[in-house]
Amino acid sequence: MNSQNTQSSVAPWSVEKPTALLLLADGTEIYGKGVGKQGSAIAEICFNTSITGYQEILTDPSYAGQIVTFTYPHIGNIGTNDDDMETLDWQSRSGVLGLVIRADISQPSSYRSTQGFNQWLIERDIIGISGIDTRALTALIRDNGAPNAIIVHDENGEFDIPALLKKVNAWGGLEGLDLAKTVTCKNVMNWDEKLWTWEVANQDNSKTGYQTLKSTTKHVVVVDYGIKRNILRCLTTLNCKITIVPAKATADEILALNPDGIFLSNGPGDPAATGEYAVPTIKTLIESGKPIFGICLGHQMMAIALGGSTIKMQQGHRGANHPVLDNTTKKVEITSMNHGFAVDAKSLPSHVKESHVSLFDGSNCGLEVIGKPIFSVQHHPEASPGPQDSYYLFDRFYANL
Repeated sequence: MNSQNTQSSVAPWSVEKPTALLLLADGTEIYGKGVGKQGSAIAEICFNTSITGYQEILTDPSYAGQIVTFTYPHIGNIGTNDDDMETLDWQSRSGVLGLVIRADISQPSSYRSTQGFNQWLIERDIIGISGIDTRALTALIRDNGAPNAIIVHDENGEFDIPALLKKVNAWGGLEGLDLAKTVTCKNVMNWDEKLWTWEVANQDNSKTGYQTLKSTTKHVVVVDYGIKRNILRCLTTLNCKITIVPAKATADEILALNPDGIFLSNGPGDPAATGEYAVPTIKTLIESGKPIFGICLGHQMMAIALGGSTIKMQQGHRGANHPVLDNTTKKVEITSMNHGFAVDAKSLPSHVKESHVSLFDGSNCGLEVIGKPIFSVQHHPEASPGPQDSYYLFDRFYANL
């Protein structure tokens, strides 16, 4: 993996001509078998350590502008279904531009599957490469940082290396990119779907495991920087009326909706770039005294609005097995994460408490404004995929309303 012209051990040229190429910005060539859509895409390449939930990962809008390497070797073997989608109707078909997997995609083996994985990838315009030593690639990213790369799927196996390398090196990377604008809603929207349950899924003639909201107690306005479905479901399951507004909605427009609380969503890209228009809005919302809860990108921009700053991480945190300490309860929870930027804890002002911290590397995973009903976390308490250890954060938010 350290040398160029690295070929797949699964599909050597003497047996089968490669139909896909992953070309890193440093010139490293990694060949394999193409899956999904044919074509090419330039993005930052990262890795995710989850062993389940590949469909939810690939439909998470936070992955816009990225190629995901799965460390788990068998991806696609349980097919796909409509219930495990995380993108919403108004978002791009998928935030993910490409994927890298170890084993060939097999026929679906799950009673929930309604479509094979490869056809699903094609319909969602995702370019993939299989037959790759994903452990070696993961180690490369871990040691050297997340590189820019171009992924190419060509059934004829024709790759113009100099031209492709020129393209990938002309791309500036994720720093400075506002990608929230590519996945946010265009107009004010409502939401009424609740969390998936076995009871609903097992009902006669049921085609889904989701119920709809019948009555509400509180009103929450969600600012959409790339919201996931399961975050919205967690809020509606608490019987909250949900109004979703675009990323560029002004504080006046948000407060005019008379919310009991405000939620700042997850999303892709550089928080400093999206923050150019979002941070002034968040500052005004903080001054309003309304309860506020932020996740991921919303957490990062909350920190900036409070006087802090963010940094680009070497490899980021992406997976469903990340231990986090809640400094309030002193409990350790296993969390789902997806971020390449983080809040610099040293930059937080004295009136802001660091509420959560990663037990992997000590990076910031949460904050609270002292004396105000305002808090945010870096990890994803809604999971999907991942453990449900952090669902209590939604209850904590609801108690503030």
